[in-house]
Amino acid sequence: MRALLLVDIQNDFMPFGALPVTDGDAVVAVANQLAPRFGLVIATQDWHPADHGSFASAHPGRAPGDVIPLGGVDQVLWPDHCVQGMPGASFHSALAVGAIDHVVRKGTDPAIDSYSAFFDNGHQKDTGLSAYCRTHGVDELVVLGLATDYCVKYTVLDGAGLGFGITVIEDGCRAVDLEEGDGARAFDEMRAAGARVLAHADFV
Repeated sequence: MRALLLVDIQNDFMPFGALPVTDGDAVVAVANQLAPRFGLVIATQDWHPADHGSFASAHPGRAPGDVIPLGGVDQVLWPDHCVQGMPGASFHSALAVGAIDHVVRKGTDPAIDSYSAFFDNGHQKDTGLSAYCRTHGVDELVVLGLATDYCVKYTVLDGAGLGFGITVIEDGCRAVDLEEGDGARAFDEMRAAGARVLAHADFV
């Protein structure tokens, strides 16, 4: 069975949000067009406590974009974003949330971030997504969302590593691009891991 996986289509990643992704709101229409074609739609939601260790504000003297060790791995520091229960953590208002069957909340441990929908960044804790998919007979995931070079990429790499077939909807993703070309390099990494990368029109 094939399921649609929508990654972090949340207010804080939109152009008006706390951690804006350029043109991030363009992914909403792609998600809404594809969702009715799937019997199962899963969405992820960054869901950080207010004191999350990935926030630059938690480290005096540090700024967004700095890299520090956190939970045993290198961590890019970000502006405060997607704080639990705050408007920025909500799904974009135009996203057809009625089509979503299951939500995976990640990044809840202040001691380590969780880009991937499957694991934290140190691969110490499992979000439960893999078990949910197996229970529902899902062996293939179609992935889109934000951001290409972080949460989408690591979700795809982990999903492929777990044996899922993966298709990434290229025009349903947008990148942070902290360094120019990060998004393009992320697609290359996903292809190298075995993912198909398609435009949504070609997938349909």
